[in-house]
Amino acid sequence: MTSAKVRVLVIDDSAFNRRSIVKMLESLPNVEVIGYACDGEDGLRKVIDLQPDLITLDLEMPRMDGFTLLRIVMQKQPTPIIVVSSRSDDGDVFKALELGAVEFVPKPSSKVSPILMDIREELLEKVREVTSANLSNVMAHGNAVSQLKRVPTTTRQPRQDLVSDDVAQSYRMVVIGSSTGGPPALQNIFSAITDEIPVAFAIAQHMPSGFTHAFAERLNRFCALSIKEAENGDIVRPGQVLIAPGGKNLEFFQKGSNVIAKVSDPKGHQRYLPSVDALFSSAASIYEKR
Repeated sequence: MTSAKVRVLVIDDSAFNRRSIVKMLESLPNVEVIGYACDGEDGLRKVIDLQPDLITLDLEMPRMDGFTLLRIVMQKQPTPIIVVSSRSDDGDVFKALELGAVEFVPKPSSKVSPILMDIREELLEKVREVTSANLSNVMAHGNAVSQLKRVPTTTRQPRQDLVSDDVAQSYRMVVIGSSTGGPPALQNIFSAITDEIPVAFAIAQHMPSGFTHAFAERLNRFCALSIKEAENGDIVRPGQVLIAPGGKNLEFFQKGSNVIAKVSDPKGHQRYLPSVDALFSSAASIYEKR
């Protein structure tokens, strides 16, 4: 994004929600709300006419729902979209992310209520992240993620025979830290990797508690590697991907010839969880001499 104000379009069928979200957004000095829409069809017209830098989008709307709008926008005019919706179960969240949304902020209630203001800090933080991130690569893919095909489950077990015994203790680990735009980018990365490599992976994707397990399961459907949410005691193996649990930290320790996963609560007041720094530091302490 440039130093000019970020032009935002708000799409929500509730007048109260629109006013509330506009008020939240306009408290940021670098944001300009350029318009709003009350349903999906109106939203699509204004996306095309106004060409916003960023969109906030509800999912449940008349005439055209948010999922349909997401799909069309990503095909016709890829634009960073933050979904703001009371439909916050795992399936809806990851369907929206797979269609191209860069973030998801759950509304506290599906009803018109002043408690909507409870999301203010989370929404503003997401907007700050989006406006400071380079999302050009993510947007260029549009909704390509949704076109990925599932791989047979029989190919996704961790492979013990990828490397010979004398090399097994020296294989490397790839560690990845991601936040805004991370889920679709990770899906693009891992869908393109075969399991015929002697490498382990560990990921810290900024996500709240309760979402990373479903994210790992959904990512696993599109990948030839074995992908799971990390648990205490997991042995790091080549051909396997461990995802740090939401709201926790993922670290590693050496036990004999094995590297073992350790899932822990955050220390102090860590702002972003899972912590990328904690993951990288821990992995580096073990693998830097390999």
